[in-house]
Amino acid sequence: MIDPVERWRRMLGPETEKAAWAGLPSFADVPYSEDPSDLTGVDVAVVGAPFDELVSDRPGARFGPRAIRCATPTSSYHLEERVDWAAELRVIDYGDAPVLPANPVASLGAIEATVREVVAAGVMPLILGGDHSVTEANVRACAGDRGPVGMLHFDAHTDTAAEVHGQERSHGTPMFRLVEAGLVDPGRYVQIGLRGWWPEEQVFAWQRERGITSFFMHDVARQGIDSILAETFEILGSGPVFLTVDVDVLDPSIAPGTGTPEPGGMSSTELLRACRVAARELSLIGADVVETLPLTVEDMTAVVANRTVAEILTGLAARSRAG
Repeated sequence: MIDPVERWRRMLGPETEKAAWAGLPSFADVPYSEDPSDLTGVDVAVVGAPFDELVSDRPGARFGPRAIRCATPTSSYHLEERVDWAAELRVIDYGDAPVLPANPVASLGAIEATVREVVAAGVMPLILGGDHSVTEANVRACAGDRGPVGMLHFDAHTDTAAEVHGQERSHGTPMFRLVEAGLVDPGRYVQIGLRGWWPEEQVFAWQRERGITSFFMHDVARQGIDSILAETFEILGSGPVFLTVDVDVLDPSIAPGTGTPEPGGMSSTELLRACRVAARELSLIGADVVETLPLTVEDMTAVVANRTVAEILTGLAARSRAG
C-alpha cells in the first residue's frame, strides 16, 4: 500500500496537503494499491477504466480516470451533509484496469476482472470511465450471484440501442445488453435526464415493453429533482442497485468535455445532490462515472466528475454513519 502524501508530511509536516499536480495521481490522495490482499477491511475501492474504443463520436474518455484523479482536490468534509467521508469510510485507489489498446474484448474483460477482484473482497467498486460501454463490464462484475439488480442511470441518452453503426458493442448499447442478459431488472431500472435527438422511437418502445422508467429533462424541470428522486427510490426499492453517471447528463455549458454533448441538461447542483442522496438512500453495490473527456489541464468537466465521485462517497458515508 502506498500513501501518496507520506513524503510531503514526512518532509514538510504532518498537516501538509499535497498539490494535485504533484506525486502519484491517487483519487483524493487516498492510499494506492494494486494488490488484492490490500482490499481487506476496505469499504470502497476507486478503479480506473481508461477505455474509449467503442465511442460513436468524439474520443478521449480514455484520459478521464487520470483527469478526475488530478482534478483540484477538496476537503472530504461535506458542508451540507456535515459528514467527512474519509473519516467514515476506508477508501483506497485500486489503480487502473490493464486495458489493451485496439482490443475492446480484452480491455472490457480486464475491466470486469479488476472490478471482480474488488467485489470478491466484499468492497464496493467506484469506477472512473472511460466510455459508457465499460458499465457492462462493471455491472457484470457487481451483479455476481445476486441475480438481476436495479439500476439508476443519469444520462442524456438511453444507451439501450441493440446496435450502433451496425455494431452490438458500443457506448450506446450496454444497457440493452445488460437487460437482455438478465443482469439488470428492467422493472427496477430508472433513467434520468434524457433529451435531444437519439435514440429513435423503436428503442423507447422496447423500453416500455420491459417496464423501464424514463425521466426526461422536461420532467426534471417541471417536477424538480427531489420529486424525481422520490419516485425513483420507490421504484428501485430496497434491493441492490448499481449507479451509473454519464457526465453528458449535465448541460454542456457546465461540462463541455464529453463525447456526445447535448444542450439543455441538468445543472451541477441537481446532479451532485442527486448522487449524494441516492448513495445515502439506496443499497448501492457499485457505481461509475463515465464519459469524461478532458479538454485542458485544469478541465472543468473533470472537476465536476471529481465532485460527483465525492458526493457518492459522502452519501455512502452518511448511510454508514446512520447505521
